[in-house]
Amino acid sequence: MAMLEVRNINVYYGSIHAIKGISFDVDEGEIISLIGANGAGKTTILNTVSGLLPSKSGEINFMGQNLLKIPAHKMVTLGLAHVPEGRHVFTRMSVRENLEMGGFSVPREELNGLMEEVFRHFPRLKERENQIAGTLSGGEQQMLAMGRALMSKPRLLMLDEPSMGLSPILVDEIFSIIRQLHQQGTTILLVEQNARMALSIADRGYVLETGKIVLSAAADELLHNDMVRKAYLGG
Repeated sequence: MAMLEVRNINVYYGSIHAIKGISFDVDEGEIISLIGANGAGKTTILNTVSGLLPSKSGEINFMGQNLLKIPAHKMVTLGLAHVPEGRHVFTRMSVRENLEMGGFSVPREELNGLMEEVFRHFPRLKERENQIAGTLSGGEQQMLAMGRALMSKPRLLMLDEPSMGLSPILVDEIFSIIRQLHQQGTTILLVEQNARMALSIADRGYVLETGKIVLSAAADELLHNDMVRKAYLGG
């Protein structure tokens, strides 16, 4: 059984049918990339999986539980963490306080160990431990958002546009950390505008167009698919 099974979900914004009968799986230990143009429905899918948007139909099963029956604030206790598009760190709190908020669902005696692990992945956060999060650069805020999610010891980490607005050097750094997390056993569902980068680290990918999955294959196959290359890879 897959870790995450999404079956026939349909999501609406008012009268707009944004997600049209989508189904896909994420197996334990995989990196799965969702790629597609802006407005294709990638962020909507992540928001539906994490309970922020309702689906009119279907099922979303995570570790055997139907998520459509579970409120959004309980998701993190099941082992599912979502790093949203735009980071959404607590701007008036320090780096350390943001990380502590991420660990609200774990036993208090584990917090320091988890924080040290986050600092190993993101040494820059250690340097800025007492700095107010709103004064960090965009790249540092992205690291903080990812670190905050890791504080909950997720089984599945969902990342929405982690490279958005970052310099090429920082993009490389963020993707290097995603690889490390994967090697350590974290399952990852990745939405990313940089399709080439996303597919280069993924096991499999799904291509979305206007709320439907139009193609799914091994990531390497998608990288060499003519349609994908022309539409998303610039050649």
